[in-house]
Amino acid sequence: MTFAKLTEEHLDALREISNVGMGNAATALSQMVSDTVDLHVPSVTLADITDVPDLIGGPEQVVVGITMQIHGDARGNILLVFPEASAHSLVKQLLERDFCATRFDEMAESTLKEVGNILASSYLGAMGQLLNLLLIPSIPAFAHDMAGAVIDYLLIELSETGDQALMIETEFHGRQPGDDVIGGHFFLLPDPTSLKVLIDAIGAAR
Repeated sequence: MTFAKLTEEHLDALREISNVGMGNAATALSQMVSDTVDLHVPSVTLADITDVPDLIGGPEQVVVGITMQIHGDARGNILLVFPEASAHSLVKQLLERDFCATRFDEMAESTLKEVGNILASSYLGAMGQLLNLLLIPSIPAFAHDMAGAVIDYLLIELSETGDQALMIETEFHGRQPGDDVIGGHFFLLPDPTSLKVLIDAIGAAR
């Protein structure tokens, strides 16, 4: 089954779920840093996974990628991508310290993995509750490389290449005026065999 089976009604439901999930994630991140962190979902669109590097600045754009597998009633992958500058700004905001601008040390890497874990857990938790499905993220994996290399690595993990993905654009920013605006992209990539599970669950929930 392909994403062509998704109707506008299905996408509307996924937009609603995404807003609920990311709202939960914003609360969790705020608790993590003991301050207000705003996070919202401007759009939920369909994109071909092979076109993702172009959507995030081109295959040579250096990014930070956090990848997780989805286990439970449906299978798939989650990819969270930050442009390098946004990843640095996010770590600076969360850790409240400056660090080497040419690399991510162990603490910075661990922080970004935890952000990925919070986002994935919140999103899948909301989706699972609304669709009556058990959806669990794996331990996050970290990559700091050109976008093309990060996507190529993920494609190897997928059972089929060239499938479309749900692209959920997210934006983070702090409470104080002048804080760095930190942009990111959140991709949900269900396995082809699990797409029908999601469609059927959305239909039942609607």
